[in-house]
Amino acid sequence: MVRKIAELIRDNRRFLVAAHGKPDGDALAATLALANALKSMGKEVVAYNQDHPPVDLQFLPGCDALVTTLEAGSRFDVGFILDAGSLDRAGSHLKEHCRLLVNIDHHPYSESFGAVNYVDVRACATGVLVYRILAFMNYTFDLPVATCVYTAILSDTGSFRYSNADREAFEVAGRMIELGVDPWEISSRLYESQPEERLHLLGMALGTLEVSPCGRYASLTVTLDMYQMAGASAEHTDRFVNYPRSIEGVEVALFYRQVDENRFKVGFRSRGRVDVGAIARQLGGGGHHNAAGALVDGSIDLVKQKVSRLLTPVLAAL
Repeated sequence: MVRKIAELIRDNRRFLVAAHGKPDGDALAATLALANALKSMGKEVVAYNQDHPPVDLQFLPGCDALVTTLEAGSRFDVGFILDAGSLDRAGSHLKEHCRLLVNIDHHPYSESFGAVNYVDVRACATGVLVYRILAFMNYTFDLPVATCVYTAILSDTGSFRYSNADREAFEVAGRMIELGVDPWEISSRLYESQPEERLHLLGMALGTLEVSPCGRYASLTVTLDMYQMAGASAEHTDRFVNYPRSIEGVEVALFYRQVDENRFKVGFRSRGRVDVGAIARQLGGGGHHNAAGALVDGSIDLVKQKVSRLLTPVLAAL
């Protein structure tokens, strides 16, 4: 599969690189790693996302060239869709702009929407899959590409704290450091450059903390009213779910984020014993064994009841 992708890169000229909307660290960094590398090979490249990048990721090299719209009639030889799981998460319209699509992903149950589908659920991050492709091509990694690859790995392994932080994650990250990546600088940009609004919102969210009677799952909630009071937005909620996850005895953490009057995005995080991806799929969402999400209609009380009905029997069986 890597060889096929390498041949497509060598044999074509115009490329689109995109990832799922509301990009996280892996999605955006993988996009920019591949886009920057293709540009350095002399290719014509457009890096695209349907949403603007989060503030804490705007330091990534090439981020200023990312576009959120495509010109009508623009055409590309190959469109790379990264970390998406399904084409609609990146934008179903993208297929109209590309002669063929390549799906590069590490999500389980990733849809085979590409002419080429490079999916490895064992990979710690989509950024690692991009690294494998470039390494196969004997690409000489420069600092901008190395910075993006390292950030993708750091982000999706939770700073190397999650179970997906495998040997490859450390080996590739180490190679990027040898090329000049400064781990402290990137960690500082990601985790220690927070806007004041985020902390105001976090204070409100922590006030909603609920721990189940069994002590095995816990949740935080953010509502539209809270955004308004804090002067914040959805992008400021990144990593909020890690707070209930850090409670001793909690197996599954939940983060309820209101997106409309009667709709909530539910984020799931597992310590490893519960496959939250399977639970999210029952709610119409998806994701990994340890990290998943779903959009659920209803009031916050109704949404919590729906989640509890699915989660409680799973935890009781542990």
